[in-house]
Amino acid sequence: MNLFTILLIAFGLSMDAFAVAISTGVTTKNIRFSQALQLALFFGGFQAIMPVIGWLAGTGLKNYITGIDHWLAFVILFFIGIKMIYESFRMKESEESGTFLKLYTLFLLAIATSIDALAIGTTFALLNVTIIAPVVIIGLVTFAFSLSGVYIGDRFGHVFENKIEIAGGICLIAIGLKILIEHLL
Repeated sequence: MNLFTILLIAFGLSMDAFAVAISTGVTTKNIRFSQALQLALFFGGFQAIMPVIGWLAGTGLKNYITGIDHWLAFVILFFIGIKMIYESFRMKESEESGTFLKLYTLFLLAIATSIDALAIGTTFALLNVTIIAPVVIIGLVTFAFSLSGVYIGDRFGHVFENKIEIAGGICLIAIGLKILIEHLL
């Protein structure tokens, strides 16, 4: 597999993480570099780890993963999106509304945005692709998009306050629906 193909795969896999990073930047007030770095490390790390797991699992697990990956991603993104929309109505009541994501939420988002990478890893195994280069490239591309996404959301999102959190929740639900529809068609 050539470098260009691996970069295209990395770009495609990183888009969900990028959208979530933008939503996070929008909904987090006074974001610190350490927080943006934490999100980028989670997303980039999971995007790098999941293909390895898929690659190790190989063909035996492929049918199982392919059958449910879209449902898992949809359910996780749907519930986190609903939670964001719900919390947007409580923003005026709560001082915590501008806080950064909790560790378990970051963990769930990292899993939800990297489930497709698990299936890609299985595909790499079927194609006899050496896993090291794709994993490094996928992880770095996702890291870069996630880090920049947080700052894009932070710089342009506070204009709309809680309406953006609603949009972020809708965005997560839409990403989940996109994943689901793509796999069902």
